[in-house]
Amino acid sequence: MQDWRENKRFFWGTMLVPTVWFAVFFVIPMAIVWAFSFGTQTGPGQIEVSGTFSNYARVFEPAILKVFWQSVWMAAVATLICLVAGFPVALMMTFASERTRAWLLLLIMLPFWTNLLIRTYALITVLGQTGTVNDGFSLLHGLLTGIGLPLGEFQPLELLYNKGAVITGLVYVHLPFMILPLYAALDRLDRSLIEASLDLGAGHIQTLFKVVVPLAMPGIIAGLIITFIPALGAFLTPDLLGGPNDSMIASLIDRQFKRASDWPFGAAISFILMYLTLLFFALRAVADARAAKMGVG
Repeated sequence: MQDWRENKRFFWGTMLVPTVWFAVFFVIPMAIVWAFSFGTQTGPGQIEVSGTFSNYARVFEPAILKVFWQSVWMAAVATLICLVAGFPVALMMTFASERTRAWLLLLIMLPFWTNLLIRTYALITVLGQTGTVNDGFSLLHGLLTGIGLPLGEFQPLELLYNKGAVITGLVYVHLPFMILPLYAALDRLDRSLIEASLDLGAGHIQTLFKVVVPLAMPGIIAGLIITFIPALGAFLTPDLLGGPNDSMIASLIDRQFKRASDWPFGAAISFILMYLTLLFFALRAVADARAAKMGVG
């Protein structure tokens, strides 16, 4: 392959347009918002960038920290559920036939073809008091009552507008983000190692946890990061499925920009979230570097 330094004109001619596009529509807007985070709101739509850190200091107020902790907790629980639910699916895809694997991949990718808002409203329909889940329980209640069990009157389950609904929605939306990197890691496994483990007397459960899981660890870590970060910054899911006490970071940011008209504080919260994201990627890079170094050694 020819080195780009040998044909700089072609290189810059190819890269100029995407570089300008990236700068105009990403770098400059992000730089403006970052500058706002060090400013003060002086009037409607007027911000004085004074270099103050007061907006970042406000993030450590108890009410704001509560929202941050709540967001981290719900995103972490949803990510763990995605891992537990997604690993068997990825494992099944790995050992499925080519035709079955193609259909399973299609089913996993299919939700991305539908707007997130539509999918969320579909979930509301399923979990609502007159939704599919409550209709099923109502039917079961009727059958049990019909055979003589004294169950009393059926009360619909409160499945919406609480933390459980938010976590369910996060899992529903982000599960494909966990399955795909897991499948990519499992598909590269040396299957002879699994066969050797079984031949040497290890059971399927032992082989799973002592051979498959360690070898698939890069995919597991990638899936955890790729799932946790979007779940942490989710807006639509907690906004539609959560109650008034189930706000997450994105909802808090939205309130600062729209209702409170406090753009500097909203910008500071946004960049706190971005700093956390960069921290996760930095930790992943350090872990990969150490793993590569140990592998070389």
